[in-house]
This record gives sequence, C-alpha cells and structure tokens, in this order.
Amino acid sequence: MLYGAMKVAIGGPLKVAFRPWVEGLENVPAEGAAILASNHLSFSDSFFLPAVLDRKVTFIAKAEYFTTPGVKGRLTAAFFKGVGQLPVDRSGARGAGEAAIRSGIEVLERGELFGIYPEGTRSPDGRLYRGKPGGLARVALATGAPVIPVAMIDTEKIQPPGQVMPKLMRPGIRIGKPMDFSRYQGMEHDRFVLRALTDEVMYEIMKLSGQEYVDMYATAAKRQIAEAAKAEKEQAKRTRKPDEERPGAQ
Repeated sequence: MLYGAMKVAIGGPLKVAFRPWVEGLENVPAEGAAILASNHLSFSDSFFLPAVLDRKVTFIAKAEYFTTPGVKGRLTAAFFKGVGQLPVDRSGARGAGEAAIRSGIEVLERGELFGIYPEGTRSPDGRLYRGKPGGLARVALATGAPVIPVAMIDTEKIQPPGQVMPKLMRPGIRIGKPMDFSRYQGMEHDRFVLRALTDEVMYEIMKLSGQEYVDMYATAAKRQIAEAAKAEKEQAKRTRKPDEERPGAQ
C-alpha cells in the first residue's frame, strides 16, 4: 500500500518532469522473480527505474537512512521504505555483503523483482567499472532467478556532485534480455564461476550503456581520485607558501 502511494507521489512527477525514455520494457516479466542488474551513475537511478516499471523493485540501502533520529530521520525512513528500499547495515564489509545477499534471496523467493548494482557504488566518472562477484552471482545462483541487464543513460548529468538543483533533461533506460545461468547451478561456491557470471552480465550492461569499461573496482577508482585530489591540493599549498612568505606579500 505504502509503495503504491509513494510510486504515484514520486514516480508520476518524475516521469512528467524528466520524461525518461525506455527501451526493452518487454524484457521485464509481468510476474515471477527476476534480478535487475544495473550500472550505477546517480543516486536517482533507484527512482527512475522503478518509475517506469509496473512492478515493485526492491533495492538495498544503507541502514543509516532508516535509523536517523528526529522528524527528518523518520521522514527519510518512510521515504525509503515507500520506494521499496531495504536497510542493510554496512558497518562491516563482510557482514554487509552477507546481509545484502540474504535480503536479495528473500525478495526473490517471494516472486518479486530485486534490483542490484554489481559495481557496488556509483561510478566516479561515468565509466563502467568491474562488477563485484559476491552479491549478484551468489543471489542468482541461490535462487535460479534470471538476471536482466539494465543500463541507465545520462542520469549522472541530471544532478552532478555539488549541484543543488537537478537539471531538467531526459535520462534513458535500456533493458536487456533475461540471462539464464542455470548451467552454473550448484556452483555458487566456485569463485571462478562467480567471476565469470558477473563478467558476463557486466559485458551486457556495457553493450547496452555504451560506457567505456574499466577493469578495476569503482571503490578503488574513487580512492585514486581522492588521493590525486589531495596530492594536488598539497602541491598547490606548497607552491603558494614561498610567495606568501616574501616581504611585502599580501
């Protein structure tokens, strides 16, 4: 009931304001379990995709969104519950991964749609990064649910980091054909199988999105970018200091 109300309240205005275009909508089954594996460009990805689907899609969200105290915290929790997000405690990396897997399996066992971002985090620069094999592959093999590759297009341009007001433009969504991995059934503990399944899905997402592929994890790329920015800042400070210390310098 809450999901339906939130979908009308949020999904309707999103579709009217941004007019997202969609290709491959027929690839999402009208009923039954399926995994929607998408690239991740923007915080808004988890809103645009459900907005164009007739069925509920459940994603994973940080537990902090559901436990923040105060009026704002309660409103935030209600919002994320309303749009089909499940809380997962990410305080421990391994524990968080296991919790996400259990949550995904429970959603699929109810015959519903489970949304997941194999990259694990948003792309820092619009490129497609290596998928993490632990989540997507294990959930797919544990449930036998088909994996549907999804490509979000241009969502990162709507509200870039640091921009308060979103830009009104048309994002796109391409939905690929369901992928069957029944040939790997019973091999969910084989790390080579988990890697192969994940890479196969990422390849389909790359074809759908047209993104440049980077064979490293997005988390590692974010660290590199942050370290480079820090080094650049330190270098700028060292460069300015001699000028500032000269007699008469302002």
